[in-house]
Amino acid sequence: MVTHVGVRNAGGMSIHPASVAHAFAAAFNSRDADAVDAVYEPGGLFVPRPGHTVTGPDRRAANQEFLDTGLPITVTPRHVYAHDGVALLIVDWAIGEITGTATDVARLGADGRWRYVIDNPFGTRDAPKPVKAIR
Repeated sequence: MVTHVGVRNAGGMSIHPASVAHAFAAAFNSRDADAVDAVYEPGGLFVPRPGHTVTGPDRRAANQEFLDTGLPITVTPRHVYAHDGVALLIVDWAIGEITGTATDVARLGADGRWRYVIDNPFGTRDAPKPVKAIR
């Protein structure tokens, strides 16, 4: 069951924080590294494996390793809770045989788009073998 807590923008339109997960998937599946990186706030943190965090150019390089698998990603938001422009997302995902349940934090920007502040794709689970070894 998916739990979504919506946020309304100034025009009263409902904005769903889950849009960030779907935007990430669309960018990932287009194989556009710039589009993937645009789903993050400029200082956004990515956790490519437990205990290892990256930002900026290192974040982009770590995401590129996942893009280099050549496989599409599917995402299924499980729980999404938002309050005061910040959201917690629990998202099930799969890239081929690599699967996980992400625990992510996103923030609503002034432009009405949600972006990752923290993208932790493996949540509390240990990561699988390095991505380069899974080809």
